Amino acid sequence: MVTIENAMQKCSRCKKKSVYHRAYSGERFCSDCFKASIIEKTRKTISNYNMMKHGDTLAVAVSGGKDSLSLIDVLHRLTSKHREKIIVITVDEGIEEYRDEAVKLSSEMVSNLGLEQEIVSFKSLFGFTLDEALECSKDQKISSCSICGILRRRAIDLAAKKVGADVVVTGHNLDDFLQTYFINLTNGDMGRLEFLSPFFESQTDLPRRVKPFIEIYEEEIAFYAYLTGIPFQSIPCPYMNEGIRTEIRSFLNKLERSHSGIKYNTYGTVLKLLSGTHPSRKRRKCDKCGHPSSNNICSSCRILKLIQNNLKSLN
Repeated sequence: MVTIENAMQKCSRCKKKSVYHRAYSGERFCSDCFKASIIEKTRKTISNYNMMKHGDTLAVAVSGGKDSLSLIDVLHRLTSKHREKIIVITVDEGIEEYRDEAVKLSSEMVSNLGLEQEIVSFKSLFGFTLDEALECSKDQKISSCSICGILRRRAIDLAAKKVGADVVVTGHNLDDFLQTYFINLTNGDMGRLEFLSPFFESQTDLPRRVKPFIEIYEEEIAFYAYLTGIPFQSIPCPYMNEGIRTEIRSFLNKLERSHSGIKYNTYGTVLKLLSGTHPSRKRRKCDKCGHPSSNNICSSCRILKLIQNNLKSLN
């Protein structure tokens, strides 16, 4: 839980004026020590899960939001003295009056850091925009966030494969992890829980997937972006309030306000539960595309077929 400090409190590390209280650990930070703590937490997560190897090509998914732009900043600092190559992957889903700002912000940061960027769109990959997909699927019982998330994952995989990446790096944080866990739990979709892991090896020709921010609160990443002066997308997604994720986010944040550290503790417990259930389960590949799947046909192929059929019925 973020607490902006008053002038009387001192940084636990350097004794300068504290600007932030990490309630679940009891630590207080000045702005410089807080930024350093985020970089260090990310480095430890990468090391603990052996997420990256020297010489890897990293395909970093950057949407233009606070998480992904902060991730690029942190990774650039961590890899600047090593041999890892960063290629930024940006997906234009096709959301009118929303995506243009995000693509612009991500491209500007890529240019400032001297990185490479691959921009792909739903329209070029699938033949339709997200707006078109949701318009023709509004009578189906599937949320806009589910459709978008599933197709974004497929788009990122295709782009990462195109640029020859060894690793796909995403900005998922601790809050994202918990929200997705409870969504899958309430949906009875236990097979998809494996994909929540901080490190996922697909056992196909796809790059492995890693989440270096997975042990950091969403609020802390937002504060890092603020202190670092990273400009991120200010326009909210027009579809963000649909589905159960918003309710789960509010519920977890309410618990955290009353019980500092409860999200962090829950994260640790869920990881233990996942580690005890997945090694014995044989992974599947989608019969249609060969990508990792918890069923015979993966969610991406099912969604694509549904939307394509819906679009045909309108013509």
